[in-house]
Amino acid sequence: MERRGLDAYGYFEREGSLGRIQPEFAPVVAAARERIGEAYGRRLHSAYLYGSLPRGAARPGRSDLDLLLALHHEPGDQDRDTAEVLGRGLGQDFAEIDGVGVLLYGKDRLLSEQERYDLGWFLACLCTPLLGADLAEHLPRYRPDSLLARETNGDLSALLPRWRARAAAAATPEEYRTLGRAFARRLVRTGFTLVMPRWGGWTSDLSESAEIFGLYYPERAAQMRAAAAVALEPVADPAVLRGYIEDLGPWLADEYTARHGTKTPRG
Repeated sequence: MERRGLDAYGYFEREGSLGRIQPEFAPVVAAARERIGEAYGRRLHSAYLYGSLPRGAARPGRSDLDLLLALHHEPGDQDRDTAEVLGRGLGQDFAEIDGVGVLLYGKDRLLSEQERYDLGWFLACLCTPLLGADLAEHLPRYRPDSLLARETNGDLSALLPRWRARAAAAATPEEYRTLGRAFARRLVRTGFTLVMPRWGGWTSDLSESAEIFGLYYPERAAQMRAAAAVALEPVADPAVLRGYIEDLGPWLADEYTARHGTKTPRG
């Protein structure tokens, strides 16, 4: 029987592990572990990897190093500056990765009731422990249901005005590529979580996500496959951005709200 990322009881299985990291990425992960501890010291509660590296799907020279850091307190300017220096240094020292992304949160927020089905789920199911005590031990088990769909990606309609402003301000090929990649990733993931409760499982693979979406919305399948391709291989084409913010994005936002509702506002 196909498990689709779930255990025998229908709960999410954690998708990554340190054991899945390909050998060529082992040095950068070891360096990240050491540098995070040195940079944050007692401010750090725990650190996690997420994305393609702990899934064993990273591409040398093409994939990011994605980190989530949980601090004992809410992050301040010094903490954010430290994260920027940390990420820049790792990116410069290791050609195996194409940039570093660092998410920075206080542990109380990650464990809060408000974030239970968004950041909490993300940490418990999509993040792999790297340093410190695992906060997932204090979080519930999760199922691929409509509540999770709403609280993870039910804010696309609120994002679209900001996307339009960012697209209007873009002027260079690199800006078009960066925005296209970011918008495409979000659209594909939102398209997948739209159908996730009906499909009954989980995947972080963008190409697979687009194919699963297409099973339920065949009239939009080609657009979502194209978005998955841009997410993996960005293009410097402003017409791609226009398609996202004028057609696929608004349609997806309306359909998502109709099926799952709107994400609970954050304070």
